[in-house]
Amino acid sequence: MNRREFSQSTASVLALSALGLPLVATPALAQAQAQRSFKEGKDYTRLSKPVATEAPAGKTEVVEFFWYSCPHCNTFEPTFDAWKKAAPASLAIRRVPVAFNASFVPQQKLYYALEGMGKLPELHAKVFRAVHVERLPLNKDELIYEWVAKQGVDAAKFKEVYNSFTVSNQIRRATQLQNDYQVEGVPSMGVAGRYYTDGTMAGDMDNVLRVVEYLAAQAPKA
Repeated sequence: MNRREFSQSTASVLALSALGLPLVATPALAQAQAQRSFKEGKDYTRLSKPVATEAPAGKTEVVEFFWYSCPHCNTFEPTFDAWKKAAPASLAIRRVPVAFNASFVPQQKLYYALEGMGKLPELHAKVFRAVHVERLPLNKDELIYEWVAKQGVDAAKFKEVYNSFTVSNQIRRATQLQNDYQVEGVPSMGVAGRYYTDGTMAGDMDNVLRVVEYLAAQAPKA
């Protein structure tokens, strides 16, 4: 989903990328992929102004920009989650929910409230399922409160965190990071505060992950 497509029709959710097959490769193919050199300006862009990262010293930050209501983010999530779990310890990987306009903010608040309550591991995938399988929009505060309560979460505590200064500050930082990376669509990824790639540039989201691995390997040398 990109800004132009969203503004043209909020009812028609399009994406920048067409997702390919899961990440499965023979040893020969994996070796060939590892030896491939991706091209700046084609497979990824370099930011004109590097942005600050939250990665601990000695680690390279990788950011996935996403939106719960994006169908391609939903499709990409299992692949990304498996990749994240198998990624080298040298990578500090995190998700950042985007907001192309004010209607996205409730889902940003949902993500950070769940994170603040330690509920993301059990409920992140369930949010995607609720939106894309159960057809629950979860785009308004009351709809979110109702859904969260049905998941066995303390409703009063959730509302407190959801409307807290901490979550508001996290949203401000997320939106600033989105702007710094010049995110135009989701799913997309930023690396080391210096590089940006998405399915349009890399060809598909499986290839995006290969580009990310390549950039992460280059980052300490830059």
